[in-house]
Amino acid sequence: MASVLVVDDDRGMREVLEIMLTREGYQVASAPGGREALSICRKNKFDVVITDLKMPRVDGIDVLKGIKEMSPETMVILVTAYASGETAVAAMQEGAYDYLEKNFDIEELKLTVRDALRRKGVDQGRDLPFNEALDGAVSFGNMVAKSKEMLKVFALIRKVANTRANVLILGESGTGKELVARAIHENSDRKKKPFVAINCGGIPETLLESELFGYVKGAFTGAYADRHGLFEVANGGVIFLDEIGELPVILQVKLLRAVQEKTFRRVGGSEDIRVDVRIISATNQDLFQRVKEGAFREDLYYRLNVIPIPMPPLRKRKEDIPILVRYFTEKYSRQFGKEIGKISSYALELLMKYQFPGNVRELENIIERSVALETSNIILPENLVIAGNEKTDVVRAFDLELPDEGINLDAEMASIERRLIEKALQKARGTKTKAAQLLNMTRDALNYRIEKLDIREP
Repeated sequence: MASVLVVDDDRGMREVLEIMLTREGYQVASAPGGREALSICRKNKFDVVITDLKMPRVDGIDVLKGIKEMSPETMVILVTAYASGETAVAAMQEGAYDYLEKNFDIEELKLTVRDALRRKGVDQGRDLPFNEALDGAVSFGNMVAKSKEMLKVFALIRKVANTRANVLILGESGTGKELVARAIHENSDRKKKPFVAINCGGIPETLLESELFGYVKGAFTGAYADRHGLFEVANGGVIFLDEIGELPVILQVKLLRAVQEKTFRRVGGSEDIRVDVRIISATNQDLFQRVKEGAFREDLYYRLNVIPIPMPPLRKRKEDIPILVRYFTEKYSRQFGKEIGKISSYALELLMKYQFPGNVRELENIIERSVALETSNIILPENLVIAGNEKTDVVRAFDLELPDEGINLDAEMASIERRLIEKALQKARGTKTKAAQLLNMTRDALNYRIEKLDIREP
């Protein structure tokens, strides 16, 4: 597969070229300046480099010279808004393959890149996988991660899987608590026995007892025959009690007996039933606080919390987001019969900045929708449907906290510009003249920004 590096200090131009070249089937990387480009080229070889001429500190000619010193076979195409015969001659003398003005036609650039690759004799196959900059990723069960926090979780699962100790998984909604429970079961000597899951907060209190422990014939109206509860169904295996913090106090007493004695009685029954069941619980609540409030039995809490496994929220392990994006994209591409092989850098930036109150579950939903909506082979920003946008974009743009590590101001401003233009086009029902008036700019200026930011018009 042919590889292309795009070098331009204009973030919008980089994004446009990256998307366009990715759609052509190339593996594309980008750099915001000459210095960064040369640094990248010291570590990686590219078939083609497309570089802007006029850039601060290290310009396109310097990039050309540096690349030719490191990799003489790399084809370099220079692009500039300031065309002149002298610079063109200078570029060609330094070994540039071609020289294009910045108002080039897209088809012209595509043809130039294809010709350069043909001259170089490179296979231009269109089968594009995700960028493999994901070294260190670990797959465990149905989970994938590279963050230290999740690798600790994986290690703890391995340690406790073959014990009989009860486990309490703690974490916010959507962090993958049931996946952890299943991984414990699948890596234990009980893996060939049942894994039974129940959401303690999703079943009415009047039905929950009979679901857990079963009932005998005649116990209540409609009980026409004996029925096994989930503890019996799970005999020899694992029962997973999700949202254990929602368990009514009256049932906590009966669960305590089942946990301590491994025995229980069906609703309406008089016979003690003994089972061999490992109990794994999970909650998104502060269970110890509920104990202090008297809403959860202290003795039950300590029986269940033999081995606690805290699950980190996604906002605390953002290095896992690119891996999860790839995992979910591949999953739903197969499901929907699509061939999406990449996410645009700008779309990934948006995901990396988002706080994900719904954690991994929310990310999966976002990617599923994006794959379903996408018509190209790359996930684009406009198809990312991120919840929680009740505030206007203008308010959200400036209602920000500056992180300790700083921000990319150019990227942030481009994001704000894109959102405002999209809002203006929506408000103007697609009429560019009206949208331009709302933004206090000329129609030509609006057209330029729409093209630069690759905004799809409504």
